[in-house]
Amino acid sequence: MKEVLTLGEILVEVMAKNIGQTFTKAGEFLGPFPSGAPAIFINQVAKMGVPATMIGCVGKDDFGKVCLTRLEESGVDCRLIETHEDRPTGTAFVTYHQDGNRDFIFNIQHSAASLCRLNSAAIMALQNCSVFHIMGSSINTPDMIGLVRSAIALVKEGGGLISFDPNVRKELLKDPVVVGFFNEVLSKTDIFMPSGDELLALTNTESVESALKALWVIGVREVVLKKGQQGCDYFDRNNVISKPSFSVKEVDATGAGDTFGGTFVACRVLGYPPERSLQLANAAGALAVSSMGPMEGAAREGELDVFISNWHTQEEVEHA
Repeated sequence: MKEVLTLGEILVEVMAKNIGQTFTKAGEFLGPFPSGAPAIFINQVAKMGVPATMIGCVGKDDFGKVCLTRLEESGVDCRLIETHEDRPTGTAFVTYHQDGNRDFIFNIQHSAASLCRLNSAAIMALQNCSVFHIMGSSINTPDMIGLVRSAIALVKEGGGLISFDPNVRKELLKDPVVVGFFNEVLSKTDIFMPSGDELLALTNTESVESALKALWVIGVREVVLKKGQQGCDYFDRNNVISKPSFSVKEVDATGAGDTFGGTFVACRVLGYPPERSLQLANAAGALAVSSMGPMEGAAREGELDVFISNWHTQEEVEHA
């Protein structure tokens, strides 16, 4: 089985212990938790038993060690993750509002995370992968745009597929450079996994139907619209499938969409039909939000099946 690849930021998150806690006063924080959207994604791909490799960079520090240890324990091939002597591992500090919104303080641009590059081994891996996953959060500098553009060309040259999760902050959708490159990525995408309003915003349309027509024209094969607590919708040229979410107590939503995406892509590589892939992806997302920390709820396929079975049993008991 060919591997799934991704590239981008690897960082640690340090999270406020209490809701409503601010950065302007001393308080208790939890962590460090291994994080970074592409790292969360590839961690879950590996958990599903699919060969998984990441291209990235961490600092030669304990934050870098905790990230690499977690990825390796999950089964990610870390041979293409470099360790930088002079730059620290990327960080994100997170605090939560009562309404569920979050504030972040990032150090990515001046960390090792910004030094991701394609060496000869990475080039060979891209030419031979089954799927290359692009996370929009990683496309934040001209250098990263050039890097992702080169990676796409290598993957297409080798016959691999492109999956794309925009995962973009709303303010970046007003940046013509970012939007222009996202459109370029979309024109090469096979599996598109937007969340919420991203589907309409990135296709510049006003309805799901219009957005899908535009995507089919440019060659997208599958679209998975992530809707959080409302579940997800799947579309291809012949099928529409809607799946409700598994309702659970939300502890931390960070990384749930990335975990969902990693599960779905892994399932498709394994040859599972969309229905089964969506069910497992929804379960993975539910387990992700049930734990504090972006990767702490990551689960293997057998664990997801147990969760699904137990959830349905509990639902039957509650409605008896």
